Amino acid sequence: MDFMSGVTGSHLFNMIMIPVQLIIIFMTFYYFVLSMFGLFRRPDKKVLEPEKSFALVVAAHNEEAVIGPLVDNLLNLDYPKELYDVFVVADNCTDKTALIAKNAGALVHQRFNNEKRGKGYALEWMFHRLFKLERHYDAVIIFDADNLVNETFLVEMNSKLCQGHQIVQCYLDSKNPYDTWVTNTFSITFWLSNRLLQLARYNTGFLNNVLGGTGMCISTKVLKDLGWGATSLTEDLEFTMKALISGIKTTWAHDAIVYDEKPLTFIQAWNQRKRWAQGQVDVAGRYFFPLIYKAFKERKLMYFDAAVHLFQPALVMIATFFMFVNLISGLQSSYTQVFNVVMPWSGWQILSAFSLVFPVAALALERLPWRAYAGLILYPVFIYSWIPIVFLGFVNRKDKSWSHTKHTRSIKYDDVVKEKKVSSS
Repeated sequence: MDFMSGVTGSHLFNMIMIPVQLIIIFMTFYYFVLSMFGLFRRPDKKVLEPEKSFALVVAAHNEEAVIGPLVDNLLNLDYPKELYDVFVVADNCTDKTALIAKNAGALVHQRFNNEKRGKGYALEWMFHRLFKLERHYDAVIIFDADNLVNETFLVEMNSKLCQGHQIVQCYLDSKNPYDTWVTNTFSITFWLSNRLLQLARYNTGFLNNVLGGTGMCISTKVLKDLGWGATSLTEDLEFTMKALISGIKTTWAHDAIVYDEKPLTFIQAWNQRKRWAQGQVDVAGRYFFPLIYKAFKERKLMYFDAAVHLFQPALVMIATFFMFVNLISGLQSSYTQVFNVVMPWSGWQILSAFSLVFPVAALALERLPWRAYAGLILYPVFIYSWIPIVFLGFVNRKDKSWSHTKHTRSIKYDDVVKEKKVSSS
């Protein structure tokens, strides 16, 4: 009886561990192959003649420390001034955000709503107001109040729209990468994502890019046809998937750059990432299976790839479970080792070595200064801290309360350019 129960128990454990291993193996190879497409840049024809008009919308909640430099920056872009306007939605502000933005030259709209709080709701409110204006804009571009953008930003977005794209995500850089070890490692995650995920997807020519919260360009027609409706904690990811389900792809503009303020402390970064994890789990719960269904129905890899992207929190939890099982020596021999069947351990060691080389290669390809590489020392600490964050995100996935990240790095665009030149020299 004990023998039979042992056999049954081992069989049941195998039924869990074999799928777990297969998922980890598949995802490992999938992202390895995808990253390879980020090691080059395919030729990109550009339309240089200004044609499209833009409404630049800044969502701001108590951002008096940083809103001024951004508005000044946006009003001085290398693009015809008659083809764009800067709007600031001062959302539930109790400071001088609205006054500073107005004095800087922005068209300010103040919103007060204690029930519908958060960036997604503020944007939806602002879009309804935009659509009622006499002036028609070809596209809306969304920024956060702590941003700064490169001078040719609108030139790049104009080019993408003229080529027929309807949703465009820009390159997300950092305006304070060397303030603390947290801003350094956080910046590295963005640089890697820009190169090995976003550019990689763009280089394939058929995969969908993912909106990144700021620097998002969306055609007015798409906004009117679909409606915004993205009010989750990760409104960018939500709208990406909403548009994709409707057959509208998001593309990538590698030369349109937003400089974003990264959190200074580990606690600030923790809270921000926890909000992202909650939002991604929430969006995955609503769009994962519809995307899988659409992928098989239409036989298009871009839907499957989007589903894979949404699966990341689940992958973290599955990989963590597998790691803990292997820490218990008595359990290692109680299930079939699929990893050994697929490839000898020497092969997995080589693959692991590549995973260490990829970050260095990405930083080199982006021509980042040597001081950027220092963050790689503590980068594993930052990455592994995602494990408890993802689990907390899953547990609190139904909590929609918005946590505001305080921004204090009030610097001008010229200062960012000078800092980059000094760091590169």
